Amino acid sequence: MSSITLKSYKERAAAHPIAVARDLLACMDRKQTNLCVSVDVTNKKNLLRIVDAAGPYCCCVKTHIDIVSDFDEDLIVQLQALAEKHDFLIWEDRKFADIGDRDLLFLSLSLLQRDPTSSSQINKLINPPTGNTVKLQYSSGVYKIASWAHLTNAHPIPGSAIVTGLKSVGLPLNRGLLLLAEMSSKGNLATGDYTAATVAMAREHDDFVAGFVAQRRVDEDVDSAGGVAVGSGADFVIVTPGVGLDSTGDGMGQQYRSPDEVIRKCGCDVQIVGRGIYGGGDGDADDKIVQQAKRYMDAGWKAYLQRIGSA
Repeated sequence: MSSITLKSYKERAAAHPIAVARDLLACMDRKQTNLCVSVDVTNKKNLLRIVDAAGPYCCCVKTHIDIVSDFDEDLIVQLQALAEKHDFLIWEDRKFADIGDRDLLFLSLSLLQRDPTSSSQINKLINPPTGNTVKLQYSSGVYKIASWAHLTNAHPIPGSAIVTGLKSVGLPLNRGLLLLAEMSSKGNLATGDYTAATVAMAREHDDFVAGFVAQRRVDEDVDSAGGVAVGSGADFVIVTPGVGLDSTGDGMGQQYRSPDEVIRKCGCDVQIVGRGIYGGGDGDADDKIVQQAKRYMDAGWKAYLQRIGSA
């Protein structure tokens, strides 16, 4: 079978079993953009201003909502209104990494085997004051992420139970999860067997895991695909950070590649760009943000058309 990279976004959207992945791929086809804008600013006014300027040119906006110092519920209301106005999805980059109930049980049994007198410690573990932490982090608290973010993401390091916990909240709401299979920072540890285990975990939960944060087509790579033949497994959307047209790094370990390398050469689906569009800090002027967003949008779309042979 042929690689998923040769299929159009429209074709993949029509066949995808996960609602939020269908919506994302259809949006990409409809707007002719594979750009995700990462808006990492610390106040409400600038976040909304940048999103409003870049929104017409992207398929997705990625937030770190917990860095917004003046967060309130009105921010979410306005962010959702902008998503409706400009036709994009919202991804909260929460990077969940906490353990679920099943992990707590296994840890408790392990402690008991090593030390039969550790019952008080075990009782604290299996009856934590907050219940299943990762589910509550997703559904509750100040941010109530599941109520407004179409997508979120998680580290696979706690094991499959983290997906089970998040799925119990997100699946009924037609949300989707991205697993962090690889990272763009220099010296990161998400490589080799770790990446392969992440892909295997996603295949176990392909009704909720919509894709990966990765640097390449990890679900089709011989070293990480788990023996699944190219084009025969689930359709995972690959979203890729570390994209830049003007820089190869930022001095803090981030490494940048061009949209062409990410989309055409490596077979990824969505390019994530932050400071390359809004300039960092409180953000550039709106006209500069629009100019850069159009630039990345055009470069990413050109690379996609060349990849599928339609250029």
